[in-house]
Amino acid sequence: MPLRQAGPLRGTRGSARARFRRRQRPSGPTADRSGHRAGLREAVLPSLTRTGTFVLVAALGWLLAENRDWVGTYRSDAYLALAGTLLAVGLYASTYGIDLGAARRNARLVVLAVSGGVVVKAALISAVMYLAFQEPAYLVLGVAVAQIDPVSFAAARLTSRMSAQAKTILSAWASFDDPITVLLTVYAAAWVWPLVPADPAAAPAPPHTGFESFGLSLAQNLALAAVAALVWWGTERLRRWVRSGRLVTALQIVVLAGLAAFAVWQFLMLALAVAGLFYRPPLGAVLDRLTQGAFLAASFALGLVLVGGISPLAGVVLGLAAVGAHVVVALVIGGRLPRSDRVDVLLGQQNGITAIILALVLERQFVGTVAVVAPAILTINVLHALTNGLREAYRRPGPAVDLPAPPIRPPLSPRRG
Repeated sequence: MPLRQAGPLRGTRGSARARFRRRQRPSGPTADRSGHRAGLREAVLPSLTRTGTFVLVAALGWLLAENRDWVGTYRSDAYLALAGTLLAVGLYASTYGIDLGAARRNARLVVLAVSGGVVVKAALISAVMYLAFQEPAYLVLGVAVAQIDPVSFAAARLTSRMSAQAKTILSAWASFDDPITVLLTVYAAAWVWPLVPADPAAAPAPPHTGFESFGLSLAQNLALAAVAALVWWGTERLRRWVRSGRLVTALQIVVLAGLAAFAVWQFLMLALAVAGLFYRPPLGAVLDRLTQGAFLAASFALGLVLVGGISPLAGVVLGLAAVGAHVVVALVIGGRLPRSDRVDVLLGQQNGITAIILALVLERQFVGTVAVVAPAILTINVLHALTNGLREAYRRPGPAVDLPAPPIRPPLSPRRG
């Protein structure tokens, strides 16, 4: 049977070019006014839904503590163990999800963001809080909310039309700054602790918070990370000799659970964060569910502490200071980025599980931390939802690239047979 002949040359060329243009022009919010409204709604709702979930679950915790008259739950060892476990899940998940190839391609920006960027953000926020309220304890609050939550960003990027470069930069920034923020929080607490008047409601400091133990803590973290690397290397080589790959994977998961338990016991969170860069059994789906569960559990635990009261003014100031500090740092770090990417990076500040858990950890030494951090998280996330929703709704479409149409091939002759 002869093959179907091609259509007229003009029609074929025109239709191919039209199809190409349709693929290049982004559709959606920028098309018309109704598109603007749809884009705003689509961009705002996921973030507001997550923020609403945080408020609802925290309110349930508060109601339970109020009805049962649970006061001072943060002073118990079980509370600290729970906070440490949730922090371990969040830290390992943040580094486990890092795209190492993308991080290498944006190494300069990532290094700037997670080194000087995190420190400068924390310093700016802490300075604002101290100048506004003259409370030495408020100096540690800037560190607790300085990071970008990787889980929240991972959910937000699914509905965002920002460029691949902007997504890569923010994703790597959010993933790497979590462990840095945890270290800063622990040692900032050690520095601020002597400046705060003695509070009988406060609990003793957790392990490795004194400056004299900094070297020992760092050595222990590196040793535990080295053990994890050795185990991973050994189990991967074991795959050559064991027929069942599932057995090796199960062994890796069991060892990971043991390493995590030891890290929580000794508060060696840096080691667990470093292990997430290379110790990666196939746990993606399970880890996602664990992280979501940890977010809900941390929100509920935070609500238990809110029975002591809320400081809305200090919380709003802390939230605004965090957003403002991020804008200042992002202007410097992203100065060479294209304008569109620079705007996306400027609007990237949002908080989630890490800020919640750090507030829980700090509450033991600095009573009242949760009362300030909780409304700060709410302020930051509502601002993120609104600003990024407007950004998505009124994002300028990329230009329609009019490349040459594909060449027109003559019809093939039927086979002779």
